Amino acid sequence: MFSQSSLEMLDAVARYGSFTAAANILHKVPSAISYGVRQIERELNVVLFRRLPRKVEMTPAGEVFIAQARTLLRQMEELKAQTRRAGHGWQKTLKLTLDNVVNLTKLKQLVEDFYHEFPYAELQINMEVFNGSWEAIAQNRADIVIGATTSIPVGGDYGIKAMGTLDWSFVMSPAHPCAQESVLTEEFVSRFPAICIDDTSSVLPKRHSGHYPHQRRLLLPNWYTAIECLKNNLGVGYLPRHIAAPLQQNEILVERRMPDPEPLSHCCLVWRKDENHKLIRWMVDYLGSSEQLHQAWLS
Repeated sequence: MFSQSSLEMLDAVARYGSFTAAANILHKVPSAISYGVRQIERELNVVLFRRLPRKVEMTPAGEVFIAQARTLLRQMEELKAQTRRAGHGWQKTLKLTLDNVVNLTKLKQLVEDFYHEFPYAELQINMEVFNGSWEAIAQNRADIVIGATTSIPVGGDYGIKAMGTLDWSFVMSPAHPCAQESVLTEEFVSRFPAICIDDTSSVLPKRHSGHYPHQRRLLLPNWYTAIECLKNNLGVGYLPRHIAAPLQQNEILVERRMPDPEPLSHCCLVWRKDENHKLIRWMVDYLGSSEQLHQAWLS
């Protein structure tokens, strides 16, 4: 019913509040803008703009029309972008899942490089914990997972690249009673809540960081909240060593040796095998070797 150019003209008039200003932006003469608006008002049989001496104002009908016109303009641009993506052979979106254990310092560069490489594609990033990462890729909520831990609990046609091992540090606030003990025992540690990150899986069995059988857990959504609880003396728990190290260096948290420490966790990069998904292939190549993955995301 309305062309893109006519909707853009009305949008410009609404934004700048005058035919003259809209004409300057659109490189037209004011009379052409005025004539175009009148033509559309005749078609609709309503007045969209009140003409005042030095400006125009939207009527209630104009406000409704302009809101919908802007929605149509966005949809037109998205249609063009999707068509360009298809024409270039790229899928619209790459779904990237980060396990909560990974270091995020390389994320900024990854995003910038992806958007520079693919003008018509989008990156969707989410974060999962433990088996939630495997569940995400099994349920096609992820194309690639960085930092999936332990053994593979799901079947499927996946590519896997080792990222090395993840070491754990048992930490607490310097003011915590456990920090005052030279030798920790299971009985003593079990008196205090174990700070644990809650596994985000809903179907696969949940896994949690180490705790004793008779120790109550404080289940939290991510390491940020875990660190805040540890700092505030609400419990003790294991952090990935690369996350705990700067906190120990700044004497925010202290580490104590356990008689039976948390075993090393094996981490990996996992991706859906799809030869037609060029974004997956590019990202796997971009992330590099096992050594590069470990250095970038686990150290």
